[in-house]
Amino acid sequence: MPAPHPYAALLDEIPVTRREAPVLGGTTVFWEYGPADAPVTIVAVHGFRGEHHGLEPVVAYLPDVRVISPDLPGFGETAPVPARRHDLALYAEWLTDFVAQIAPGAVILGHSFGSIVVSAAVAGGLATPRVILVNPIGAPALEGPRGVLTRLAVFYYWAGARMPSRAGTALLRNGVVVRVMSVSMAKTKDPELRRFIHDQHDTYFSRFADRDVLHDAFVTSVSHDVREFAPQISQPTLLIAAERDDITPIEAERVLAGLFADANLVEIPDVGHLIHYETPQVAAAAVRSFLGLDELGTR
Repeated sequence: MPAPHPYAALLDEIPVTRREAPVLGGTTVFWEYGPADAPVTIVAVHGFRGEHHGLEPVVAYLPDVRVISPDLPGFGETAPVPARRHDLALYAEWLTDFVAQIAPGAVILGHSFGSIVVSAAVAGGLATPRVILVNPIGAPALEGPRGVLTRLAVFYYWAGARMPSRAGTALLRNGVVVRVMSVSMAKTKDPELRRFIHDQHDTYFSRFADRDVLHDAFVTSVSHDVREFAPQISQPTLLIAAERDDITPIEAERVLAGLFADANLVEIPDVGHLIHYETPQVAAAAVRSFLGLDELGTR
């Protein structure tokens, strides 16, 4: 039985429409939340192995904002881009084309792996008035507080890509491994919230198209970080970081903030790499303040 969704009642009040768009020769599936005539539009880019559902808890606290939330190519309902390697260049090009077609001039938000994609795209010329990075990857993943686990992950994805197809795919979708990942990231001691987080990962963490796309995306996630692109981003940037993040320590996030021309760092205590699940209301409040929205839409 699925775990109770703690943000369902709020989401039920927000209109949502599933849409599709041709991008780079493929079809990108995305969801549009909130009023079409909202004063602000945000394009929200999810993290590694995730899809659009992961950012819904934050959307739940932005009822008066138009949020465009696509599934990245090769994840969720969006098929891989034909005849392309799914590296950072591909994802940055895809995001730039997607935004130009669907929401030109939108604020761009990226979570985790999405923070790398967003930063690369904006540094490469994606036009946007403001940038929001949640749990930004602000240092090499292999140097994080759990570098040993990251090295194990490198071996895991390498093995999944090298084994015979059926066995490799089964390994990469193995429920026990997914649960270990989920347990390692969750910091909340609320049993119901932990159950929800694990259910979300069980349901959506293996919705990748194939092992090649997953491997390409993983290699990208551990080969790049936001520091590469921060000095080239002139737009006002909001960094929403967690004090207990096991992937990028908060000290590294503070250094990262100094690399931008104009950055504001919000630090959230008692949470790790799952701000979007554990403290979405706090994250949404930071977004509202950064965008200058009034308090009429808060809940």
